[in-house]
Parts: sequence; structure tokens; C-alpha cells
Amino acid sequence: MRTLRTARSARTARPARLIAVTGAALAALALTACDNGMGTRDEGAAGGSTSTSRSTGSSGSSEGGTSTSGGSTTEGSTGGTSTGGGSTGGTSADKAASKGGTSDPSDPENRVTCNGSHTTVTAQPVSRPLNHLLITVKNTGSKYCDLYYNPTVRFGEAQSAPRVFEESQPQAVVTLAPGESGYAGVLLSAADGSGGEGTTEKKVVIHFQGTEAGSDAGSPASPALPAEGVHVDNSVAVTYWQSTMEDALQY
Repeated sequence: MRTLRTARSARTARPARLIAVTGAALAALALTACDNGMGTRDEGAAGGSTSTSRSTGSSGSSEGGTSTSGGSTTEGSTGGTSTGGGSTGGTSADKAASKGGTSDPSDPENRVTCNGSHTTVTAQPVSRPLNHLLITVKNTGSKYCDLYYNPTVRFGEAQSAPRVFEESQPQAVVTLAPGESGYAGVLLSAADGSGGEGTTEKKVVIHFQGTEAGSDAGSPASPALPAEGVHVDNSVAVTYWQSTMEDALQY
């Protein structure tokens, strides 16, 4: 009975050792396989991360380049179109602005000096005040024009111009829009006879001044006087250009 127990114990021990050895071997193999698997996965994850990073970087560069290029192209096209449109079909304001000026016809840089070439001039005696002549200048041109200082009036063969009513000087230069009129008054003779004997004149020439006092703006006018002429003595005097006939005739 003791021997039987020993044999059984031996048989029982051998399978147990075999199982233990086998289990240890399997555990070792499993551990090796696991280590190899984890290593592979680590490399894969690392490689995937690097690849993804590179891909993302490339994509970002590509997108950034496209966005930058697209923005520049769009802005360039828009600017070109706008500039081209302004150049091709621009308004007078655009053209004036490109030259450094303005499109407002009343601005000083767009005005001209009034003279006989683009105005009509009349010289008519008036009933009140006595012994006065009204000079009227109408702008018949296409631009605004300026009437500087006073008209230089020459009656007949006179070599000198009449004196000027200095007190009639306006606060600003009279500017005429196309179609508008300016005025000047002429005192022909003294009502009390203090101006001397005087003469009858049937011809008058009106000269225009430029921006400098005494300068000639060119193209004088020779308005017609009444057939009987006008009486002129040493009292003759002229006003500055005025914007209304009332102002022109109050001196």
C-alpha cells in the first residue's frame, strides 16, 4: 500500500511538473509575443504620429499657401478692375483727382479771368442816379470767370482811365457762373457842373484786369453807346466790379 501511494504520487507529480514547465514556457512565449507586439504598436503609433504630423504640416502649408495666394490674387484683381474702370470710364471727378485738382467748377483752379472773348458787355445810361452809366458783363462761356478789380474805361481818344471809387471795393472778387452777370457803375459828369466843360463821347472801350492790379486780361470789349453819345467831364469815375446793379449805381 505504501508502494502504491508512491507510484501514484510519482505519476501525479510528473504531470504537475510537466504542466508547470509547459505553463512557464507558454508564459515566456506570451511575454515575448506581447513584448514584440507592444514594440510594433509603439513603432506604428510613433510612425503614424510622425506621418500625421507631416501630413498635417504639409496640409497646413498647402492651405496657408493657397489662402495667401488666393488672397493676393483676389485683391490684385479687385484693385486692377477698380483702377481699370476708373481709368476707362472715370468721371470728371476721377480725372480731376488724378491731376491733383477738383471737379467743382467754382473752385479757383477751375475758373478763368473774365474778358471780352467769353462775355457780352453793354454800357447803358440810367435815369437814376443822374449822369450815370451802367456797365453789364454777362458770362457767355462754359467756365466760371472772375472779374478782378474794376473795369479800365476809355472814352473816345482819352489816354488815361477815370479814377476809381475806392470805397466801392467789394469784400471778395466777383465770380460769374456761366449765364450770370456782373456790374460796374460810371459817374459821367458832375450834376452841379463842377467837373468842367466836358465833351460828348460816342465810343467806349472796356478793358479787363488780371489777377495783378493794372494787368491786362486780354480781349477788351467795345459796347455801343447811344447814338447821341454821353457827356463826360473831369468828374468821371468808375466803381469796382459788383455782383448787383444796385451796388454798382450807389456811388
